Amino acid sequence: MNTRIAVALAGLGLASGAIAAALGRLGEGQDPGQVQSSGETMQTRDKAKPTYSKSNYDITPLSPERVEELASRLDPETYRITQKAGTEQPFCGNLLDNKKDGTYVCVVCGLPLFASEHKFHSGTGWPSFYTGFDPAHIREIEDRSHGMVRTEIECARCGAHLGHVFKDGPPPTGLRYCLNSASLTFFEKDQALPSESQPVKTETAYFAGGCFWGIEHFFDEGPGVIEAASGYMQGDVEKPTYKQVCYENTHHAETVKVVFDPKRISYRRLLEAFFVMHDPTQLNRQGPDVGDQYRSGIWYANDEQKAEAEKFISELKASGRYKGRDIVTQVEKAETFWPAEEYHQDYVSKTGRACHIADPWK
Repeated sequence: MNTRIAVALAGLGLASGAIAAALGRLGEGQDPGQVQSSGETMQTRDKAKPTYSKSNYDITPLSPERVEELASRLDPETYRITQKAGTEQPFCGNLLDNKKDGTYVCVVCGLPLFASEHKFHSGTGWPSFYTGFDPAHIREIEDRSHGMVRTEIECARCGAHLGHVFKDGPPPTGLRYCLNSASLTFFEKDQALPSESQPVKTETAYFAGGCFWGIEHFFDEGPGVIEAASGYMQGDVEKPTYKQVCYENTHHAETVKVVFDPKRISYRRLLEAFFVMHDPTQLNRQGPDVGDQYRSGIWYANDEQKAEAEKFISELKASGRYKGRDIVTQVEKAETFWPAEEYHQDYVSKTGRACHIADPWK
């Protein structure tokens, strides 16, 4: 019987510290600090994980210093409204009657906040929308000023005051986002958006290192990682199921797809993390999990990734980190990624269980 299934059925789980220690014993003699990247070691604590919206925008809160730098470029009235929670006079904003197609972005940091198709005429004297561009781009806070309780809305990235949201809007949301024109910059549909108003240009990498539960979990915690998903790759069967991969010799490997922001984290850093997460000297297994579906592999998406992976493995071999044990990690061109069943996604977070994986970000 598959060891992992037996463990899951028994409801067993190890504390992450014990698991990390166990892996440390598996890879005894491995020194993460021996392999360096851009002046940092894998022992160095990575910076706090950035935040991304579902529409792939970097919404990591800006530092107060950066906000003040951006706000210093504003005219006095716009500064008062966005930085001091001011309100412009009704029926005076330059965007009130704007009916052009396009996107409304934060005047301070450029984050897209509203779209023209969600704009409606409320008769209140301020630009009104029934929903936002992306829910994660707008932060709501309680406002008890002026002797009433209202919901203030701010830009999630820079904290600029935008206006308020009320529950008297049209269908389908029943909401009315009441905006100050001064808080927004409008770009017409065919007008090029500046870089700060564009989604992150992502890259994708694929790693197989035993049980995908733990590999996915720790990649998902990586700074600059936007998404990590479990699935199956490099096999002979289309749309394989977990049962097929485990018992029908499909030759698929349990694989984690990693979508990342190359401006926040390099492919090299992902490689470093991957080789901390698993033992690349174990052939067709990883700890208690046995079978070629648990093999160690890097499935490259382009020639640059292939070269980087091969170079890194060569460095590992030369470092003596594994004390003469062969690195059996396969490096192959990525084939189709078949997502695993939903219950496998975010498995560690959903269940609180853990796998024999070391935290690569410590």
